[in-house]
Amino acid sequence: MDIKNLNDVPAFITKDGSEIRELLAHRNSAIRHQSLAEARVPVGGSTQEHFHPRAEEIYFITAGSGQMRIENETRDVNIGDAIGIPPGQKHKIWNTGEGVLKLLCCCAPAYEHDDTVITET
Repeated sequence: MDIKNLNDVPAFITKDGSEIRELLAHRNSAIRHQSLAEARVPVGGSTQEHFHPRAEEIYFITAGSGQMRIENETRDVNIGDAIGIPPGQKHKIWNTGEGVLKLLCCCAPAYEHDDTVITET
């Protein structure tokens, strides 16, 4: 049985600049076809715009507020919002709130640096 506690998982920086804690993936569990991580974006921060050729993603906002852009559409996002990001869609999230923006990120297949294409400098 794989049970990981968020407080016990080390943080690392992804290719898009996000600080994430990977809870479950092939690197640390029996899970093989997806990954679940918590991402944190500091106040005033953002990810770099990017896309994933293979992976689809779901973001679920658990703390804070921000703006999410997928391709040419930008919307405000808040606690409780789930955001679907199809493969190949350019996306970026900004923290526009007063506290850390926290979101769960599920990727299928699992997150890999080599499946991340940065589209801005």
